[in-house]
Amino acid sequence: MLIPVFTVLASQLNHATPTLIGIALGSYGLSQGLLQMPFGILSDYYGRKKMIAIGLILFAIGSLVGALTHSIYGMIIARILQGMGAIGSVLIALLADLTVDEERTRAMAVIGMTIGISFSLAMVLSPAIAHYYGLAGIFYLTTLLALLGLAMLYGVIPNPQKQSFHTDSGAKVSLLKTTLINRDLQRLDLGIFLQHFILTATFFAIPLLLQQQLKLGQLTHQWHFYLPLMLLSFVLMVPLIFLAEKKQFMKPIFLSAVIATAATQFVLIFLHNEWIFFCFVMLFYFTAFNILEASLPSLISKQASVNNKGTAMGVYSSCQFLGIFIGGFSAGVLYQYLGIHAIFITNALLGLIWFIIALPMTIHAQQINIILTKPNMDKHGEEKLINTLQSLPGIINVTIANEENTVYLKANKTVYKAGSAEKILTHYQ
Repeated sequence: MLIPVFTVLASQLNHATPTLIGIALGSYGLSQGLLQMPFGILSDYYGRKKMIAIGLILFAIGSLVGALTHSIYGMIIARILQGMGAIGSVLIALLADLTVDEERTRAMAVIGMTIGISFSLAMVLSPAIAHYYGLAGIFYLTTLLALLGLAMLYGVIPNPQKQSFHTDSGAKVSLLKTTLINRDLQRLDLGIFLQHFILTATFFAIPLLLQQQLKLGQLTHQWHFYLPLMLLSFVLMVPLIFLAEKKQFMKPIFLSAVIATAATQFVLIFLHNEWIFFCFVMLFYFTAFNILEASLPSLISKQASVNNKGTAMGVYSSCQFLGIFIGGFSAGVLYQYLGIHAIFITNALLGLIWFIIALPMTIHAQQINIILTKPNMDKHGEEKLINTLQSLPGIINVTIANEENTVYLKANKTVYKAGSAEKILTHYQ
């Protein structure tokens, strides 16, 4: 909720400089990026709800510190504390514990959609809240939301009957090396890092530019800018995502969104003060951003092997948050010493580098993951089941996770006949 207004409002804090504001903006990402995987691993030992509660309490404390502080140094501490509530991976693990294997992929998709909607709402609501209640008002609201989340955790969300490690949602330290040396995963991890570097750096600059437009009378309230922007970019994104996923145009649309990100930043170097051009450029930027934000997690899931998908997602999330930190810090330094143009020049160059790196990437857009419950059987039965499943048209890989009592399949959805694997498993019941 902070990024649409933070740069301008944080400048009113004692001892604030652009560099320190950039550190405060991005420091949330540093603690998030460093603690995402450790929180997930600790939840395997100490319990999902306990780690989620600790994370929410840390986030609430950080939010309260942010609401009460009058110093930029206090704000940096507040943002680090907020980021220490790194519960994303634990929430996904809890979701996996509470859903049957066959419904887990759909449940994950619902969470992704909810995050996207929350981001869009925050972009519209936070400028309105800040207008009436200032930066402290946003922090007080996030404190209340964290406490509400804590109440829901113990009052609404059921306790899982059994807590276990899930290969598709949990990270394993032993699989880190395999994940990190995968070339296509490296490209996607770099992609999400640059995506959020550019986003955070851009949102260091946008509040400053909107403040100028408010003074010139081009804009009455900041949410008047964000509301149509969010709605129109979503409308433009939907048909393009449909073409990418359903019509096998994933790679050209993905690469087009990357080059559009670079191009919009390049245009902003020269036209960031031209109001009409600025609005259109930001519409194109957010459309590209939404396409990439929807596509990247899906591509990670498809590119990763069945047995290290959870670890791949953990590395991906860490790269995303580290991009937020370095993007915020870099934008502050660039603005303080070189001016706002330097932010857009850097973003444009990084977008171009991303495009060049992504160009040779192999995208397995037609691959899907299937999760099924494993029947009780001996070692010989497992080998027979694997051979039978691998003989099905479209099946690429079969992995049995005995400790999870789960069968993981990767298949080509254009060849695989839906329900055929489930039919085979019924013979083993």
